[in-house]
Amino acid sequence: MPTPVTIPLLNSNEPDSLLASLSIHEGQKVARGEVLGSLETTKNTAEITAEKDGYVRGLKVQAGQILKAGEILCYLSDDPEWTPAARGPESIPGDTRTIPEGMRITQPALALAWQHEINLDKLPLGTLITEREVKALLESEPANAVYTVPQSAFDPTQILIYGGGGHGKMVIELLQSLHSYKINGILDDGREVGTTISGKPVVGGKEKLPELYQKGIRLAINAVGGIGNIQIRIRIFRILAAEGFACPVLIHPTARVDASAVFSEGAQVFTNAYVGPDVKVGFGVILNTGVIVSHDCQIGDFVNISPGAVLAGDVRIGPGALIGMGATVNLGVKIGMGARIGNSATVKADVPESGVVRAGTIWPADK
Repeated sequence: MPTPVTIPLLNSNEPDSLLASLSIHEGQKVARGEVLGSLETTKNTAEITAEKDGYVRGLKVQAGQILKAGEILCYLSDDPEWTPAARGPESIPGDTRTIPEGMRITQPALALAWQHEINLDKLPLGTLITEREVKALLESEPANAVYTVPQSAFDPTQILIYGGGGHGKMVIELLQSLHSYKINGILDDGREVGTTISGKPVVGGKEKLPELYQKGIRLAINAVGGIGNIQIRIRIFRILAAEGFACPVLIHPTARVDASAVFSEGAQVFTNAYVGPDVKVGFGVILNTGVIVSHDCQIGDFVNISPGAVLAGDVRIGPGALIGMGATVNLGVKIGMGARIGNSATVKADVPESGVVRAGTIWPADK
């Protein structure tokens, strides 16, 4: 199934991001973890990375454009010939008006244009039209000189949490410490509606996502830790992406993060963690309480680093790896994709893909 690549929310007060660079083209084959492009806001920068191997399909944007959180950059498909369904006037039910051939326009922008009976021929071709361009045209028309453009349905302060277990409680505390979001509820496929988690109600499971999206909620946090099975956490990210939700980066105010560190969408940094200079943190990474990530480390997608773990400089961790509580990883060590490092282990040399270092041991074992 093709996987959408969505634009993350880098700053809760700025739903728009500049696509500063684009490293891909239509039909290109990319590998999981490969950088697809970079985003900038007034306060943050971030790289967009591939969640899976696949072919770039449905790419309709170019570097320099302003994109909204939750918009789809492209899809990653196993089939190099797959083509996403064309967006057209049918995206607004019951409306029979047409869009000029070759025009690319977001659904909110189209709805706004039709609401105010704008002649679409006045809008440019060759670039993606967002609400910003429609509002600019409205305000330039003499008849609309005093027109106040209504706000988008997207509310960047509203957020939902997917997962009501122990990690969900940690996420609730993190969100509350930021004072930037209103938790709209918790989704959990295994808990009864009305159950409360740290004072927040369970409002349903994944079936509630379309309804919440229609209410203007576009942001979600994956609170499934996935320690026992990382595939469960990955599946939740895919469910959220398929429904159009973006997963913002969360950094606890007590964490110390160097300004040069780069975070991909969905990363979570908890209490008293340290992230050093030129660190790159992949999609959906968890840096738990008290974790130390020293300079130049590269953390692959979906890595979970447990409380108190220490990474020396220039450590490379492959996607989906687990680093246990209190583990120490020495300078320059590479840990392969899917490897598991037990609690309090000391890693002095590279660990192969899917390798296991037992708790409390030294790797490699002294001979």
